[in-house]
Amino acid sequence: MSARKDPPAEDGHTTRAGRAIEATSFGIIDREAGPHDYDPEQWAVVRRMIHASADFDFNGLTRFHSEAVSAGIHAVRSGRPVVADVEMIRVGLSQVRLGAFGMATHQFIGDADVIERAHAQGTTRAVQAMRKAHEMGLLAGGILAVGNAPTALLEAIRLIGEEGVRPALVIGMPVGFVSAAESKAALGALDRIPWILTQGRKGGSTLVVAAIHALVALAETDAHG
Repeated sequence: MSARKDPPAEDGHTTRAGRAIEATSFGIIDREAGPHDYDPEQWAVVRRMIHASADFDFNGLTRFHSEAVSAGIHAVRSGRPVVADVEMIRVGLSQVRLGAFGMATHQFIGDADVIERAHAQGTTRAVQAMRKAHEMGLLAGGILAVGNAPTALLEAIRLIGEEGVRPALVIGMPVGFVSAAESKAALGALDRIPWILTQGRKGGSTLVVAAIHALVALAETDAHG
């Protein structure tokens, strides 16, 4: 079993009481999770996902590209943008903590031009939102965060394969019954782009937010020595 890696004792954005509750929760998760094959930094991500969902299935369902965590920490510390498939992710992220690293968050699924293009081309809004993010240069070197729309993830994979887009990290955790598992399996087949994913149907925006916050906490730990 991998060693526990605690969050920073002081991050400037939570109260002492809140940190105590979080630490107690993490201790419970560590005790109840049982053996796992994640390294300490990967476990910091998985543990926060379990904390956000109370679902221990993510101890096993969560998979990491070998360079995912280091790429995510580097992207955070470099102030790279986060492109989300839905507003729920953008709203769930701590803008204060991301802002400390100069990070901005974006989502385009509700934009009028995205909706118009989706109707005109017979695609989903999620597909057009990914294309807009690419046109704006936000995917190159950014963190792509998909928690809701499998078609967003499939379009991102197409952009990676056909147009040479190179995100710093893809967090692929769309939830659902149509193409969710398949889109994540396709992501897991990529070697040249770092990724974090959840296998099968389970996923969701809350898990993506938890994974990003875990990476931010790891980046904060690095920043504080």
